[in-house]
Amino acid sequence: MRFFLYSRNLKLYRGHTRLFDLCNTYVNVKVALTAMARSFRASTQGLEKAKTAFRTKGWTQEYLAGLARCSRPVVIKFFAGRTVDKRKFQDICIELSLQWGEIAELEEGKEQAVKTSSVDELVQQVRQKVSASIQKQCGFMRVLDMTHPIELNDIYTDVNILEKITGHRSLDLAQLLENCNPEDFDRFGLYKEVSGKRVSGLVAVERYSKLMILGKPGAGKTTFLKRIAIQCNLGQFLADCVPIFITLKAFAEEPQQPSLLEYINDQFALSHISDQQIIKKLLSQGRVIVLLDGLDEVRQVDNDRVIREIEKVSTHYDANYFVITCRIAANDYNFVHFIEVEVADFDEKQITEFANKWFQTKDPIKAQQFVEKLEQNPPIQELATNPLLLTLLCLLFGESTDFPSNRSELYQDGVDVLLKKWDGTRRIERDLVYHKLSLKRKQDLLSKIALETFEKGNYFFKERLVEEYISDYIQNLPDAQADQEVLLLDSKAVLKSIQAQHGLLVERARKIYSFSHLTFHEFFTARKITLNRNPQQVFQQLDSHITDKRWREVFLLTLGILDNADDLLKLMKYRIDELVATDEKLQQFLAWVEEKSRSVKMRYQPVAIRAFYLDLTLSRSLTLSFALSLNPSLDLSLDLTQTLTLILSLDLTLSLDLSLDLSLDLSLVLTLYFDPSPSRSRTLDLSLDLSRILDLELKHELQQLKDQLPNIGDEEASKHWLYEKGKAWSEQLRAVMIEHCNIGHDWQFSDEQKELLQQYYVANQLLVDCLNSDCYVSREVRQHIEDTLLLPVQTSP
Repeated sequence: MRFFLYSRNLKLYRGHTRLFDLCNTYVNVKVALTAMARSFRASTQGLEKAKTAFRTKGWTQEYLAGLARCSRPVVIKFFAGRTVDKRKFQDICIELSLQWGEIAELEEGKEQAVKTSSVDELVQQVRQKVSASIQKQCGFMRVLDMTHPIELNDIYTDVNILEKITGHRSLDLAQLLENCNPEDFDRFGLYKEVSGKRVSGLVAVERYSKLMILGKPGAGKTTFLKRIAIQCNLGQFLADCVPIFITLKAFAEEPQQPSLLEYINDQFALSHISDQQIIKKLLSQGRVIVLLDGLDEVRQVDNDRVIREIEKVSTHYDANYFVITCRIAANDYNFVHFIEVEVADFDEKQITEFANKWFQTKDPIKAQQFVEKLEQNPPIQELATNPLLLTLLCLLFGESTDFPSNRSELYQDGVDVLLKKWDGTRRIERDLVYHKLSLKRKQDLLSKIALETFEKGNYFFKERLVEEYISDYIQNLPDAQADQEVLLLDSKAVLKSIQAQHGLLVERARKIYSFSHLTFHEFFTARKITLNRNPQQVFQQLDSHITDKRWREVFLLTLGILDNADDLLKLMKYRIDELVATDEKLQQFLAWVEEKSRSVKMRYQPVAIRAFYLDLTLSRSLTLSFALSLNPSLDLSLDLTQTLTLILSLDLTLSLDLSLDLSLDLSLVLTLYFDPSPSRSRTLDLSLDLSRILDLELKHELQQLKDQLPNIGDEEASKHWLYEKGKAWSEQLRAVMIEHCNIGHDWQFSDEQKELLQQYYVANQLLVDCLNSDCYVSREVRQHIEDTLLLPVQTSP
């Protein structure tokens, strides 16, 4: 009847009498009507054909999903006989070499549409009922010393995922260090190059229906899972699913030890959904995303039971989404059908976004100040890549609009958060791998590892080496194992425990470790050094590194930890002077610096003037960083303009109260530093305010030199002048400078002397930074160092 109805209604084939033609008409109509649908499922016969074709291909579901440009859950739904998007259905059929019109269901499709509509309505009804529960369970966060909870949506920053686990890669030390220059490394990027490619967290969840999300302590795993639950419940992510959020620790510790399915039913019953058939229907239809948080928080005694339950439910209800979170080093489990990914550290963009959201309601200006302060403090900026430590930094910054001046105290706060507060605030008790390893001893052990590796320049170190350090340490503890094999096993367990529970050591590649942040590596190195209370012993650990930029933070942190920094600062000063004490020319140069500083009569400290002349002579970049760090009020405003016509014009503006002598010296040296050689193809304009010069003879000679300069508007004349007269003019200017101002000397330092001066400069900069830090130093020692800084040895008081 239906067959002839189609023919009569269409009228196109009314005159056809052959059965073959009528059959073709029926097929064409079926395809036409099917194409009008938005989505459809395979018929019973079509599904058998599809499964046969799939088995023949020998593919995995992931592989087919890749070919068809869809996710694995779509493929699962296709083979479960459930409706999927029309375009995806067609693509799957094409890859299986099938005619999708022969696979799609027509007559039953109408009934299926009703069923689907019914399930869709059920999803909406259940989501409405659990909405309040999901919001209460997942909508807020309160960590560390927060005085009140804040809404998750107000602070949440999108998470990125590494699809390849960093600790599972087969890289060697050379590969990890290929982007790391031990002498001048990029702090913020030291570990960035080994972290791998990132994808959005939500993309990863949608792409893989069974996902194990691993991450370091405080990486944001729980927050991410809560965000998924909220977004799903709002219909903004996986809109055809119902979220179920389960804290695995709470499930494991239920007194009656229910099955996971029973526990899920109990959770829905709290939202007045007591009909268990509803939950089974949603699970059977693949309409649930099960979020299982904190597998690492489950006690060892409950582990096997919890894992069995997860395996049973995720296998039986395979068409649903399952996401598990776990600390990365605690993942000794093997869920066969789950894809493992890793939460990536925050990058600079995420840090800025988090800070803007954190301070937006309290003080938006603070967000900008926070980011600026971070950029000025790279060691602190490293900590901000961890969301938990970033939260700590925001809390501290919110109180004073700055970070603590003593960075060693700040880093100790960060260590305390990871070692005890993070688990403690959530009432998580973890199994003690080595019961004699107290909190202090863990810090002592980490300090030992830090100093041993940092002294050798090892930012990355092999697992075997770390285990040896641990074994050497724990063998001397009370009740330690004497058997070396047992001791080695204990060392392996301790390493895994520190990595899993605290995240201060992390596996960067297979069996290769590092500290989670270079900042912590430096902090524990300084802590180990200060355990020696004898100042001489402390300095022996630092002596050979005073000119090594890599050790700068260790010096600053060591001084910040010491109760009194006097002795170490005096030893540093002695060692710095010793660098150039035996070089006669360098001593002459320092004597000249002193003489010049004495000739300037102004209100600045003599040491600041000495630093000015040292900078002026040594640094053609004229950053004056050293002088300014000694005396911030010594501010110079320099405006150097280079024209597009290869003509250089020098305009010096002195914005503050700078003496005439200092102004003139700076102007002349600036002018001389521009090499007037023909190869530079540019002219010079000596733009000195000669009216301010009191020495008439000097004024006259400078005016004569200025009159010799060509017209700066004539490029050809300027090039000719440079070639013919530029060198001689430069020598005349130098002679005038030496005669009248005692500047412009050609010291002709050797390469070795230049290197010594550079080391001397860097070491003195470190000494000044130490004096300006929050270390405790007596007034007498501070005054002595300032009075003798940058003086030749023989004239030091």
